[in-house]
Amino acid sequence: MSNNTYRKTTGVVFAAITILHALRLLYGWEAVIGGWTVPFWLSWFAVVFAGCLAWSGLRK
Repeated sequence: MSNNTYRKTTGVVFAAITILHALRLLYGWEAVIGGWTVPFWLSWFAVVFAGCLAWSGLRK
């Protein structure tokens, strides 16, 4: 796999993660992992962090 293909693939994956977390915040979806309810502030962090990674992967 070439470097360009790898960057685009990871960029798309992180863009999907960003979109899903943004939708969770927009619609108020609950996320439960092993009985633990994931707080919404964690999705805000994930939107910023995954969004930066997606932008980094897709910018070239």
